[in-house]
Amino acid sequence: MELLNYFRFLVYFTISVTVSGKKTCKLKGTFNLNSFKTPGDVIIGGMFPIHYRVVASNSSSSTSPQSSGCEGFNFRAFRWARTMIHAINEINQNNSILPDIQLGYTIYDSCFTISKAVEGTLTYLTGQDEAVPNYRCGNGAPLAVLIGAGGSALSIATARILGLYYFPQVDYSASCSVLSDKFQFPSFIRTIPSDIFQSRAMAKLVVHFGWTWVGTIASDDDYGKYGIKNFKEEVEKVGVCISFSETIPKVYAREKIDRIVDTIQQSTARIIAVFSADIDLSYLMEEVLRRNISGRTWIASEAWINSALISKPEYSSLLSGTIGLAIQRADIRGLQNHLIQLDPINAGEKLITEFWERAFDCMWPESGVAVSSMFDAEKTDTNRTGIKNRIHNIPPLSQRFCSGKENLDEIYNTYTDVSQLRLTYSVYKSVYTVANALHNLHTCKKGEGPFVGGSCANITDFQPWQLMYYLKNVRFRSLLGEEIYFDVNGDIDAMYDIMNWQRTSDGYISFKVVGSYNGTAPPGQGMTIQNDSILWNDDQVTPPFSVCSESCQPGTRKGIRQGEPVCCFDCIPCADGEITNVTDSRECIQCPEDYWSNANRDECVHKLIEYLGYNDALGMALIALSIFGACIAAAIAIAYMVRRDTPLVKTNDRGLSFVLLFSLVICFLSSIVFVGLPVAWSCMTRQVLLAISFSTCLSCMLSKAVNLMLKARANKAKSPEGTKKKSLSHFQQRMITLAFVSCHACLCAAWLLILPPHPIKNTQSQNIKIIMECNEGSVIFLCCVLGYDLLLAAICFVFAFISRKLPDNFNEAKFMTFALLVFFIVWISFIPAYLSTRGKYMVAVEMFAILASSFGLLACLFVPKCYIILLKPERNTEELVKGTNDANDKSAPPTSQSVTSSAISTTCSTVELN
Repeated sequence: MELLNYFRFLVYFTISVTVSGKKTCKLKGTFNLNSFKTPGDVIIGGMFPIHYRVVASNSSSSTSPQSSGCEGFNFRAFRWARTMIHAINEINQNNSILPDIQLGYTIYDSCFTISKAVEGTLTYLTGQDEAVPNYRCGNGAPLAVLIGAGGSALSIATARILGLYYFPQVDYSASCSVLSDKFQFPSFIRTIPSDIFQSRAMAKLVVHFGWTWVGTIASDDDYGKYGIKNFKEEVEKVGVCISFSETIPKVYAREKIDRIVDTIQQSTARIIAVFSADIDLSYLMEEVLRRNISGRTWIASEAWINSALISKPEYSSLLSGTIGLAIQRADIRGLQNHLIQLDPINAGEKLITEFWERAFDCMWPESGVAVSSMFDAEKTDTNRTGIKNRIHNIPPLSQRFCSGKENLDEIYNTYTDVSQLRLTYSVYKSVYTVANALHNLHTCKKGEGPFVGGSCANITDFQPWQLMYYLKNVRFRSLLGEEIYFDVNGDIDAMYDIMNWQRTSDGYISFKVVGSYNGTAPPGQGMTIQNDSILWNDDQVTPPFSVCSESCQPGTRKGIRQGEPVCCFDCIPCADGEITNVTDSRECIQCPEDYWSNANRDECVHKLIEYLGYNDALGMALIALSIFGACIAAAIAIAYMVRRDTPLVKTNDRGLSFVLLFSLVICFLSSIVFVGLPVAWSCMTRQVLLAISFSTCLSCMLSKAVNLMLKARANKAKSPEGTKKKSLSHFQQRMITLAFVSCHACLCAAWLLILPPHPIKNTQSQNIKIIMECNEGSVIFLCCVLGYDLLLAAICFVFAFISRKLPDNFNEAKFMTFALLVFFIVWISFIPAYLSTRGKYMVAVEMFAILASSFGLLACLFVPKCYIILLKPERNTEELVKGTNDANDKSAPPTSQSVTSSAISTTCSTVELN
């Protein structure tokens, strides 16, 4: 828009044709330009932002438009202009470069404004103070090159005009990457590295210090926009997120500045990268200072890293710890003396007299009215210009007159400070680049020249494109010994110093070089940083921390927040069985089958192996009960063996009783097989041994129950002979037992041969444990085997229940009825208890059921008999056992039936209690 307004103004200044029918050229106006001029054999043009801005002009169309003046003197840019003059003087005095040629110069003030830069460019090309577009007026010394215009936006505007004529332009401060495009800017070269390298270096700084949450601020021009764009692209490649991105307006606007500062204040980002000229940034820093926003670390571009305008003492509390890139510095011999050798009285230069007024806070007597008017105009707008005056150190109106004899040695300001000659050195290199190119052009030998037919150019009358050839191919050594040359894009090698702002004890800011960056070095070797030399905010030695979210520690994974940058996330703990062993993992890793995550979810550990072992307290207790039960059963068998000829033992079939007791011993001992690590033989043995021992026990009981049932039915017929005929012989009972056991054995054999049980690792029941258990092979076979035992028990119970009222004094049917009731109660209770447990406790529940049912059978069937056999042997007679005594004889001794009834009552109570 600024360039468009300027061209509207330019159209008004153009040559028009009219006056009484005759065609003639008429100048519509002149430009208001500040300049230095010195004649010579070849003229070098220069352009520097010696003022900060143009004076606001009247936009009314009712009056003739005037070229705006400038305000806000820039000491730093004035030093650049004086450095150009110093370099030209050096060259003119140097016999090794252009020995017979005197260089002149024409230096314009761009006022840091595009319109003024274009005005100066057109005026320079025209060759006189009145610009005539597309014309070179006069026959003076040839124009060699334009050095400037002092900023990317200004240089882009001038480069578009100069490129039309292929007129060389060498810039000292325009680092915008777009200027490397030779299609748009064919005659532009520069002695400052391209921002492509600076953006990469700033991104490497961010990565080096581990910052992932960064804010960006850019000036509203090509320098800021392209620089911050390249920076964003570089940091986003490595996963850094941008918290906010703001643009500083070129024209001061309070509302926009407030909005930017609000964003800085509200953001959690503690690192802010700024691509801006110091002039533009100064307005923002004033508001940051007013609000006292501290705790931020600023990453500075080369345009303001060593700016005195920003590094003022009042900013030191906010900006200490700033880190950024600066182009190389050098000590220029003789520059200090040249800068202070100014004679404002005899020079007759407007810029020098204005500099004198600003430097010594005085005014010239003959310009007092004008100066007073200028200051009064600056004070009228307190909302806008007052802030600018304060930022740019414009002093208030002074009533003291300048004498011209003031001593520059007695003052210290940006102009006289030669400690950080960086852009100043770039100006110096630009002048020597032009001089070496002109020297090569001048020393060309006829027939060996680069042009058609080996011709050479004449230094007193050459074309711009001819000098452009020599500028592109120039090579020389600079003050630092580096070789200066330009690549195909007109850029030089990128060499930067990494600078850190450190606050001194008196509140000032010192610039400390803490590293370097070489853009041409191999990957991974370009940057060196002395971390120990850096001082951050509040003189901290540890780098600040700037992340949107804390790193996810091992054991957690990143959970993306919807609608937020990828650097903003939640740390979600890994699920059971999953781990992460690195920070900021995006996914959790599933542990192998035999492993499980530890409590911190950062390591897979072996799952606990669980089984009912021999060294387990529960296992030892159950084994002890098993052995105890087996010993009792064996003791009863021994008692039976000793008293085998007594009526009570003979009446109940001694053979079946011994088999029954043996099967109970096996039942007790079979539970021991359930203890220990399951292996193939134990898995095949435990259920089969248990099933066969129970089936043997129940088969014996069944054969007895059948015999008792037959006796009971015969007893109803009241026939002793019928009772004998209806009862089974010992052989028949044993055959019944053998038949039932044989069928069960065949079923178990088929199970073991077809689908035998086998040990497995159960990793599904419990996450943190591997349960070593037996897989029964076939659930159907298991159900058939156990169901067979239950069928025998049910049939036996029915027959025993029917026979419970036999008139014998010692009725075994009652004992079997109670024993089977206990058996059913135990195994019915076993089912829900078994299904509700896991691991070794399942085995323990099954063992307890085996032992409980075995003890129940043993107690109900044999304890009453043992009571008579062992404790009441006098009642172990045939008459008492068969009930031949008169039951109504009260004087007779107690019968076995009465004693047995008492014993049964006691035993059943014990069983129910268990």
